[in-house]
Amino acid sequence: MNEMVRKAIGGALAAALSIVAFGAAAQKKDIEVGLIAPMSGPWARQGQVMKVAADLAIDTINKQGGIKSMGGAKLKLTVFDAGDSVEKAKNAAQRMVADAPDLVGATGAYLSSFTLAVTEVTERAQLPVLTFSYSDLITSRGFKYVFQTSATGDQMAEASLPALMEMAEKASGKRPKTVGVVMDNTAASVAFVKPIRSTQLERLGLKLVVDETFTPPLANATPLIQKVRSARPDVLLLMPTAISDAKLLLEKMNEFGLGRGKMPTISNGAAILDPDLRTNMNVEQLEGVMSVVANWTTAAQKDMVEDFKKKTNEPWATQHFMTTYGDMFIFKAALEMAGKADRESVAQALRKMDVTDGPAKYFPGGRVKFDERGRREGATLLIVQWQNGIPLTVYPAKEALAAPAWPKQ
Repeated sequence: MNEMVRKAIGGALAAALSIVAFGAAAQKKDIEVGLIAPMSGPWARQGQVMKVAADLAIDTINKQGGIKSMGGAKLKLTVFDAGDSVEKAKNAAQRMVADAPDLVGATGAYLSSFTLAVTEVTERAQLPVLTFSYSDLITSRGFKYVFQTSATGDQMAEASLPALMEMAEKASGKRPKTVGVVMDNTAASVAFVKPIRSTQLERLGLKLVVDETFTPPLANATPLIQKVRSARPDVLLLMPTAISDAKLLLEKMNEFGLGRGKMPTISNGAAILDPDLRTNMNVEQLEGVMSVVANWTTAAQKDMVEDFKKKTNEPWATQHFMTTYGDMFIFKAALEMAGKADRESVAQALRKMDVTDGPAKYFPGGRVKFDERGRREGATLLIVQWQNGIPLTVYPAKEALAAPAWPKQ
C-alpha cells in the first residue's frame, strides 16, 4: 500500500470517527422543556412551587440516567413568567416560542384563563403543552398539541356535587337542600359552576340561594359574606383562585360566625389549601374546609412525602407540585418513546402513550392516556379537607389519606 493510499484511508477513518463522536455528542445534548407559570404577582407562590417540582423531577430523571433512548441525554428546564394577567401570559408564550426554538414541550400555565391564551400561541408553533388547568374550553378547540392531565371543570362539577351530597348524608343523616355560590370570574371557576347551575342543582333537588361573582383581587369580602349569612345555605361553594382572596373570605366567614365547621364550605382548586393560608391566618379558621382538586398527595405517593419535605422545606405537596412533577415524567416517557428531541415526535408519542406505571402514579386514576381531544382518559377528582392544620385527601376512599369529616351546622 503506497503512502498516498495510506493517507487517504487514514483521513477517511479519522473523518468517520469524528462524525461518530459528533453524533454521540449531539445525541447527548441537553433536551429543553419549558415551564410557563406566574412567577410574579398574586399567583407567584404557585408558580414557584411548580418550578421547584420541575427542578426536582428533572434532577431525579437526570440522576437516573437521563433519556436512555437518546444516549443518556439530560433534561433542562427553561422558565417563563406568565405574570398576573391574560395579556402578560400571552406575551410570555410569544417570547417562549420565539426565544426558545429548541423546546420540545412545555407545562403550565396555572389559571385556565392564562392557559387558554398561552395555548393559542403554542398551538401555532406546534409546541406540545401539558396542563392541569381545568377549563373544558382548553381541549374543546380542536387543538392537536395541548394535553390536559386534569379532569375538566365539567367532569369535576358533574362528579363533585353528588359526592358531596353523599358525604353529607353519611355524616349527618341529612341531605342538603340549599346551596350558595361565591366565586371569582376566572375561567376555572366559571367552568366548574356552569354545569352546576344548568343541570346539577335541579337534578339533585337543590335550591340556589346565594349566587355572587367577583373579580380578583378582592378588596372587601364583607358584602359577599353578609349575603351568605342572610341566606344560610346548607352548603357553600366558595371559589377564589388567589390565596389573598381565600384568606379574606375565610376570615370574614369566621368573623360572622360561619366558619370552624358551622357552615359546610367547599372550594374548587388549590388556592384554599395553600400553606400560605396556614402561615398567615388562624389555623383553626381553616378546619373542615374542603376543596375539589385534580391532584394532591394520595395513598399512591405517601412514601415520597417525607423526602419531599426534606428537599423543599414545604409542609406538604400541593396540586401544583404533584402535577408538575408528574409532567416531567410524562415528557421523559414521551422522549423515550420518540427516541429524538423534536416537537412533532414528542407530540406523536404523547398521542400514542398509554401507561399505568412511571408517570401514572402521580395522577389520580393511575393511567396516562390521552383521547383525541387531548384529555387524559380516566382522570378523576379528589376532595381534600383541612384536618388539624393539614389538607388531606379524603375522597375517593381508594386514594384517601383520612376519612372525611362533614362540618356540623
